[in-house]
Amino acid sequence: MFLTDKDTSLSKGSNIRRRKSTVMSPWTALGIISFAELLAMSVWFSASAVAGPITQAWHLTPGDTIWLTTAVQWGFVAGALLSATIALPDRVSPRHLLVVSALVAAISNALFVVEARHLVVELALRAITGAALAGVYPVAVQLVSRWFNKGRGTAIGILIGALTLGSALPHLLLGIGVLSQWRALMVGSSALAVLSSAIVQFLLPNPPNKARVPAFEWRSLGRVVRNRPVMLANVGYWGHMWELYAMWAWLAGFLAASWHGLHLPLLLVVWAPFVAIGIAGAFGSVLGGWVADRHGRTFATIAAMAISGSIALLIGITYQRTWWITLILALIWGVFVIADSGQFSTAVTELSPAELLGSALTFQMAMGFLITGGSIDLVGWISAHYGWHWAFEVLAIGPMIGILAMWRLRRRPEALQLAHGKR
Repeated sequence: MFLTDKDTSLSKGSNIRRRKSTVMSPWTALGIISFAELLAMSVWFSASAVAGPITQAWHLTPGDTIWLTTAVQWGFVAGALLSATIALPDRVSPRHLLVVSALVAAISNALFVVEARHLVVELALRAITGAALAGVYPVAVQLVSRWFNKGRGTAIGILIGALTLGSALPHLLLGIGVLSQWRALMVGSSALAVLSSAIVQFLLPNPPNKARVPAFEWRSLGRVVRNRPVMLANVGYWGHMWELYAMWAWLAGFLAASWHGLHLPLLLVVWAPFVAIGIAGAFGSVLGGWVADRHGRTFATIAAMAISGSIALLIGITYQRTWWITLILALIWGVFVIADSGQFSTAVTELSPAELLGSALTFQMAMGFLITGGSIDLVGWISAHYGWHWAFEVLAIGPMIGILAMWRLRRRPEALQLAHGKR
């Protein structure tokens, strides 16, 4: 059989594509994945960042406004469970799944502006946005894990830093004149999610490591629950999540109310949440991964939760007092509230038997995001009924429980499996 010039050309093109998928540096791939995730996650808190104008435009009650935030959380949980149950990342290329998910999130987020009349429809659109993002964040973590066999803790820390920046991005966009109106902000964040999809589609090759996490199985949950070290890591994560998303959701409202009437520069009020959640949080994510890889996961998580939980107790005392003290505490809180985030899932990958890994990770994440809905609602209710002085104190419960769980894990012999024996 003879090869034509066309056949030879096609063969060469195929070989070039294969070489491109393996030639790219893991760090370059991490940069592409992280930037794409940063853009896509801008739709997560897009409605929350402009909750005030939306509440006025639609004449919503405080309870309705809270539901607009928590609907994304419930949608994310439903999407994550459905994806894991049908093993979607195994049926579809993770890269393609991320591309489609970012597009769906962009469309549902943009439709939020078009409807703008029926609360039930708007809540459904926010839930769909959350469900679509379940194909962005967890899939991005899976892609990074396939690119990195070593230094995975640091790599995932960088990825979570991108998630943090993306979640805070709407607060930055509000300071840009053309995006300062709530409808423009929603459309702008959707455009960024579309750009995210294009970046992954056209710039990111398939990872060289084809290893995959075993699929989620409902019947395996009993074994996960009975695995003491894994459950201690899970409880640590759930305590962390109780605090994290409620802080992200309500910090902007707290700062705006605290600084009301002080005649501070508008950009300071608008951009302070972005700096505290995004910039400080991204630094904290990288710092947490670095510390955990060198000094141990239980050490890093306990230290981070001790600091963040303390600030949750203290920041309410500064409400409507010296503004720069409030800002400093918010910045420190932003660093440490997220610094430990990636270490809990990494700990589960180190502690769990291979056949249970998919079920353990899915269970950890699903329960964690379910918990965030409760803490977001509770902080919103306390601030509405008793004021911001006392709203954040309840978040300290999560770090207290998380510290206890990780301390108990640290004392177990299985802790030597963490971070190459660094506990």
